[in-house]
Amino acid sequence: MELITPQGLQPGDKIATVSLSWGAAGELPHRYATGKERLEKIFGLEVIATTHALEPADWIYNNPQARAADLMEAFADPTVKAIIANIGGEDSVRMLPYIDLGIIRNNPKIFLGFSDSTITHFICMKAGLGSFYGPALLTGFAENVAMHDYQVADIKRTLFSREVIGQVKANEAGWTSEFVDWFDPSLQHTQRKLEPATGWRFVSGSGVVQGRLIGGCMEVMEMLKGTEYWPELSVWEDSILFFETSEDKPWPGFVRYWIRNYASLGILQRAKGIILGRPYDNLYALEYETELLKVLNEEGLTDMPVITRMDFGHTAPVFTIPYGRLAEINCDQQSFSILEPGVR
Repeated sequence: MELITPQGLQPGDKIATVSLSWGAAGELPHRYATGKERLEKIFGLEVIATTHALEPADWIYNNPQARAADLMEAFADPTVKAIIANIGGEDSVRMLPYIDLGIIRNNPKIFLGFSDSTITHFICMKAGLGSFYGPALLTGFAENVAMHDYQVADIKRTLFSREVIGQVKANEAGWTSEFVDWFDPSLQHTQRKLEPATGWRFVSGSGVVQGRLIGGCMEVMEMLKGTEYWPELSVWEDSILFFETSEDKPWPGFVRYWIRNYASLGILQRAKGIILGRPYDNLYALEYETELLKVLNEEGLTDMPVITRMDFGHTAPVFTIPYGRLAEINCDQQSFSILEPGVR
């Protein structure tokens, strides 16, 4: 899986925000303004919104073609150096009929987002571009009170530095997925409660494996299966799969069914290892591990390296995962590393 590595960011660059699913940015101007201000002050970026990014949520829902047009607009604009999703949602898949892969392929640049943005990541991958599974504007950048230090360091290391990303360490300052009502502007100044950091769990495997990173939000990936945007088997060869689940907190049995499907497709057998993000509220963390290991046992893959409860996905803060980059799981040293730069 050879994907284009996009150009890195530097202070002064212009970035565009897009609403590709839920139109929360138009409903939450105070929170959008906070995320925009952090991008400008902390990272020195110029932030613009695409044509429809700040439309009301109902309008965004009813106009998937306009959402796709905004994405194409941002890729086609030579002055825009990166694109950041405002938030996820549940229906980015409705954009697929309106995507022009040639525009993305001919104008490679950073795309950043998570959750329902999984759809856009697979669009980028189909176009040959390596994108970034990481914080959306309304989440990681507009975090209540202040951005987490772990998050700031991650963005600088992954999107601004041309050096090899190297070992990614677990967040030691504590994590949160506490719900604080975004629609109450006064709560933007309320610090979310941090839960104690417990580190990552190396639950299976031995030795050292390397593979290229591919994955996303499990529920969203289910919507892509069978479409022309689902990668052929060769793309999954020698991969490290990354999976996480959403705030819907899916029943553990569903995770078992989904992983079994990856086995039935021949994907699981082609992977070198698996990493799982911390589930929302850490609910079902043990159950998800149990279900994954059950399927690996069924498939005779009992020695596949697996790390769970990692700092990505629907938790905060997170590290950003660059699609297609070579990563390493070292079970002996209990470490996870990304062996290539995120950007060029």
